[in-house]
Amino acid sequence: MSKEQLEHFAQILQNWKRDLMVEVDRTVLHMKDEAANFPDPNDRATQEEEFSLELRTRDRERKLIRKIDEALKRIEEGTYGYCLETGEEIGIKRLEARPVATLSVEAQERRERREKQYGDRDDRYR
Repeated sequence: MSKEQLEHFAQILQNWKRDLMVEVDRTVLHMKDEAANFPDPNDRATQEEEFSLELRTRDRERKLIRKIDEALKRIEEGTYGYCLETGEEIGIKRLEARPVATLSVEAQERRERREKQYGDRDDRYR
């Protein structure tokens, strides 16, 4: 992968991370501002369910931020864009679609087939 391509993906990843961090800050502010002790149990339950859903979403985004950081580290190390299982190039189209990808399409398909057949799930490469 050329230097320009690596810079392109680093910029995509940094922008993505920045956007996610803005959402985290917005959630914290929203939860502080909206926190109220409603006298009506239904209103209180609705608010708690909203907060729960928001926190689950932020947890998924926290995991995504960790993957973005790992991808940025791989760019620095010069290993970005190579499959962790086979060592082959992942491919620009796949990286454009999923910049944090660590497996080639073929390796990911094999992993998903194995997971479906054996229930063997390994989140390290997702």
